Amino acid sequence: MRNRKGFTLVEIMIVVAIIGLLAAIAIPNFIQARTKAQTNACIANLKQIQGAISLWALDNGKVDTDTVAMTNLVPTYIKATPYCPLDTGKTGYTLTTVATAPVCPKDPTNHVLP
Repeated sequence: MRNRKGFTLVEIMIVVAIIGLLAAIAIPNFIQARTKAQTNACIANLKQIQGAISLWALDNGKVDTDTVAMTNLVPTYIKATPYCPLDTGKTGYTLTTVATAPVCPKDPTNHVLP
C-alpha cells in the first residue's frame, strides 16, 4: 500500500464551494459600500460648494437672486473644482443662483444636500 499525499477531488470541491459562498455574500456588500461612499463624497462636495457660495455672497454683497459660477469660487473659496465621483467626464456641478443649492450632474435625485 502506497502512502499518497494530497487532496481528494471531493475535498477540493468543498473548498471551492465554500469560497464561492463567501464571495456570493461579500461581493454585494462591497458594491453597496462603494456606492454609499460615492454618494457621501458627492454630498460632501455639495456642502463644500454651498459653503463657498455663502462666503462669496457675503464677501461680495450678493443677494439670493444673483447668479454664481464655479469660476467665482475657485481658487479663492475652493482650492480646486470638485467633481462627483460618478462623473468620469468631469462636467462639474450645476450652479445657478446664490439661494439655489448646487446640483450633481450624474445623480441629481440621490446626491442632494440634506
